[in-house]
Amino acid sequence: MPLGPRKYDEECTKIREETMAEGVLLIVINGKKGSGLSVQAPFEVSLALPAILRDTARQIEDSFQKGEW
Repeated sequence: MPLGPRKYDEECTKIREETMAEGVLLIVINGKKGSGLSVQAPFEVSLALPAILRDTARQIEDSFQKGEW
């Protein structure tokens, strides 16, 4: 995961604060600043992101296969 400031950090902070979330993973595709990724999460949650993303990808694939999209 890239370190340092990211182009959508401000939006990520806003979402995290408004939702009172422990963490936020924001993936923007072709947004006003282009595509980008911003993550704000405790270290433990960040360590779990690869597994979370793999599980989410499987759920998306399953939904497509079942015609739920």
